[in-house]
Order: sequence, then structure tokens, then C-alpha cells
Amino acid sequence: MDAEFDLLDGKIDQFLLLCQRLNSENKELRLQLLSAQNNVKLLEGKVDGAKSRLEALLRQIPE
Repeated sequence: MDAEFDLLDGKIDQFLLLCQRLNSENKELRLQLLSAQNNVKLLEGKVDGAKSRLEALLRQIPE
């Protein structure tokens, strides 16, 4: 009976370690996602700026 409890205790410890590792990994992934989303916004702003400058240049070309 004690061996069964020891085995169960070991499995619970492994489960708790796995939960902690996954929680930590999840936090890291959320930070990476936030960083990627910020980069997308920055790049979208750069594309919009380039588009505006290009449109302004095209308006200056005589027809």
C-alpha cells in the first residue's frame, strides 16, 4: 500500500512540475506574441508611410 502511495506521490510531483513548466512557457509565449504584434504594428506604420510618400510622388508626375 505504501508503494502505491509513493508511486502516486511521485506522479503528482511530476504533474506539478509539468504544470509549472507549461505555465512558465505559456507566459514566455505570451510575451513573444505581444512583441510580434508590436512589430507588426510598427511595420504596418512603415508601409503606410511609404505608401503615402509614393502616392505623393505619383501625383507630382505630369500626365
